[in-house]
Amino acid sequence: MATEISVDIPDVALAAEARPLVERLAADAVAGKLAAQDPALWGPDAEPEASIRLSWTTLHESSRPLLAEIDALRAELHAEGLDRVVLAGMGGSSLAPEVITATAGVPLVVLDTTDPGQVADALAGDLDRTVLVVSSKSGTTVETDSHRRIFEQAFSQNGIDPVTRIIVVTDPGSPMETAAREAGYRKVFTADPHVGGRYSALTAFGLVPAGLAGADVSALLDDAAAAFRLLSTDDADNPAVQLAAALGAAHAGGAEKVVFADTGSGIKGFGDWVEQLIAESTGKNGTGLLPVVVESTDAPGFADAGEDATTVAVGPAVRGAKISTAGPLGGQFLLWEFATALAGRLLGINPFDQPDVEAAKKAARALLDGPSGGPAATPVLVDGSIEVHASGEWLSPGVGTVAEALRAFLAAAPKNGYLAVQAYLDRLDDASAEVLRPELARRSGLQTTFGWGPRFLHSTGQYHKGGHQNGVFLQITGAAEQDLQVPERPYTLSGLQRAQALGDGQVLADHARPVLRLHLTDRAAGLVELVKAVQDLTQGGAR
Repeated sequence: MATEISVDIPDVALAAEARPLVERLAADAVAGKLAAQDPALWGPDAEPEASIRLSWTTLHESSRPLLAEIDALRAELHAEGLDRVVLAGMGGSSLAPEVITATAGVPLVVLDTTDPGQVADALAGDLDRTVLVVSSKSGTTVETDSHRRIFEQAFSQNGIDPVTRIIVVTDPGSPMETAAREAGYRKVFTADPHVGGRYSALTAFGLVPAGLAGADVSALLDDAAAAFRLLSTDDADNPAVQLAAALGAAHAGGAEKVVFADTGSGIKGFGDWVEQLIAESTGKNGTGLLPVVVESTDAPGFADAGEDATTVAVGPAVRGAKISTAGPLGGQFLLWEFATALAGRLLGINPFDQPDVEAAKKAARALLDGPSGGPAATPVLVDGSIEVHASGEWLSPGVGTVAEALRAFLAAAPKNGYLAVQAYLDRLDDASAEVLRPELARRSGLQTTFGWGPRFLHSTGQYHKGGHQNGVFLQITGAAEQDLQVPERPYTLSGLQRAQALGDGQVLADHARPVLRLHLTDRAAGLVELVKAVQDLTQGGAR
């Protein structure tokens, strides 16, 4: 893996289109101003938010005091035989630690789900060796609060004092900090409040769980520090300036999707982290860049990318990639953060707010007031183990099979639109659902994303409502074989999961977007039937 951060734009046409933007950004000294945390870079409307969201540019220095605290706590825990780390966190609180630990090859159990089966599996691990890191910037994230309550109860029922096993990462002054200190939890880390969640990889939110799990987080900061020296320069060779300009030029030419494939970077799961950063930062005011994470450079979406997409290789440049970025993980974090912030300036948006995220949360909360996560829904048809539910007017009467419903649904997508597959399932036991992304992309000809619910709500969910309004949304829900009551709350995890799916679907339908929900009454059988229905679609002719 490369030791220095770099950007290559082998596509001659794109490089030529980006060149004037590179020169403009360099002439305006934008990178240096960003490094110096100038909040005026995105205009007066964005300045209040930007003024409290720019501390991420110097985390390679300001996060160093954390290292000794993390090392000391890890040594303490290991001395007590506590070497299994479970992380309860969503979005920016889980995606970076997951990438860091996967890349380092150290185990971390990540709970960013409301699926009762997945949470039950985490509970079934060796609790005698387990510590729970509860990570939430606001301190009020419903998924994370539910995980904390469930684990606290499980520790107690197994004769373990929960306060000795719970570590909290939150913003100073948050409700969680107050509650954690009152409860006497083992350790409370507070992060820099002037860093937004998706820019928080090198704060306590990224470093604490990863460091406790055994990753070398000191090296991450070293790599970021080395990258900062390049990224803060005001010249045309600045990799972040080149990357932002290429993304901006591509978007101006109609390529609002950015397709990511790893080409041997040595980084595991980078696409999932950068997906949130880009989608949530840029997807607003009817514009933005939609990240599409694919399986390889041979996958549909990359190998057959059309005029609406820019292909990016994470790692060495390969044939078919219009852009490539190389370098170690800490440097890549900072490169993409700088480039995304600069791209926001080119797109004319505020890259630090997320105005459309709250809508789905509000709808889910309203549904939670009813039994089982909302009122019963009557399917328009049942085909084997799959119930079909449709929002909008795209489904014609007389449709009798899942394949027919899918064909009508895909036909409702506009030219150069996109398909978002949203699986509210167990991403471990139901991992086979991921095959739907390439299968649907191949048959529909649409750029196709795949997200596990509800974690994508804290990521691409902002773009779905605030970005380009050319998406169609396939929700997959499933009956739970088991359920878990959330202690001291009037709902179960499956009720919460259902409310989140229905709530987001309702908001998308309110945006006049087609929504197809396929509910699997038997998950294993339903997934097999669904894959067969997709394969029955005429390749390349579903639309």
